[in-house]
Amino acid sequence: MPKTKPTSTEQTELRPPAEHRYAAELVALAAADAKSGAELPPGWRLSPRAVRSFIIGDPKLQVGRKFYGDDPLVDRAIVTLLGRQGLMLVGEPGTAKSMLSELLAAAISGASSLTVQGSVGTTEDHIRYSWNYALLIAEGPSQRALVPSPVYRAMQAGMLVRFEEITRCPPEIQDTLVSILSEKLLMVPELESQVAARPGFNVIATANLRDRGVHEMSAALKRRFNFETVRPIRDRAFEAELIVGALDAELGEHRPPLAPDVMDVLVTAFADLRTGATASGTPVKRPEAVMSTAEAVNVAIASSLAARYLGDGEVSAADVARGLVGIALKGSDEDARLMRHYVDNVVRERARHSKPWRAFFQAADGLWG
Repeated sequence: MPKTKPTSTEQTELRPPAEHRYAAELVALAAADAKSGAELPPGWRLSPRAVRSFIIGDPKLQVGRKFYGDDPLVDRAIVTLLGRQGLMLVGEPGTAKSMLSELLAAAISGASSLTVQGSVGTTEDHIRYSWNYALLIAEGPSQRALVPSPVYRAMQAGMLVRFEEITRCPPEIQDTLVSILSEKLLMVPELESQVAARPGFNVIATANLRDRGVHEMSAALKRRFNFETVRPIRDRAFEAELIVGALDAELGEHRPPLAPDVMDVLVTAFADLRTGATASGTPVKRPEAVMSTAEAVNVAIASSLAARYLGDGEVSAADVARGLVGIALKGSDEDARLMRHYVDNVVRERARHSKPWRAFFQAADGLWG
């Protein structure tokens, strides 16, 4: 059967990297730098001001905001990457640490794919280099047999490398970075050679504060990083704007309508459960599940898909209530009890005076067992 060409609304990749998704904006910012004669740090594709504009937006250049959070944090992150220290982004899960690291790498180096994914299975080879063992046996140690890691390649090219979930690696594996960050050298004793980092090289690492199974970083490694905490969004209007942007990016022209009062139900429920109190000060017991903005986006997308394919084509508060089940319930009976308490007390009272909250309450009643 012959292949059909994708339509303009179809994507060939589920999630292209940032440098591809925002290629036109990166070109526009580079052109603006050239026109203004802005100084580019060694190894950087854009000026620091242009990097900032790429992340938080520049209406004059039709560059949209991508990171919804603390703008001064973005400035501090850029300044850190101008120096010798690595950048460590820490915070609760779902606060867009990985997205921020991706955006920084795309803007500064033009590529965000040089990434080490930290886990219990991460080894020193993932950080330094490994070998093509067929060639190693046939020829012995040689440059041709060496398989460079993302860190190795970033040092050679003078680019940023991302290290996701670094605290999930054992401490002895983490400490492989100590000499790389301090000396900017990677030794290859098998070849009696070394790789010296070119200008533009640095490391952006991320770590979750609430994740289980993490390992404390050594004092020596901590000294090589500047730590920045990415905090949850507190401005509900800001959070709603982010969710709308994510829906547009994910579903495009096929996105079902999501009325402002339904959006308010979504962001308010997440804010209540995330902070442990309503806007009026009523205490709310926080579930163990992470009620982050990223999870709010997931609920919005699930609700939109339910409305499009199973509903009447318009997102309702009932869709939001049903979508929340898969986020707030992750195998914890205690969380189910807390959610029942929230629905029976906070949501029930709001349902007396609000049609969307009434729809949420009616759909939520009985969902938590």
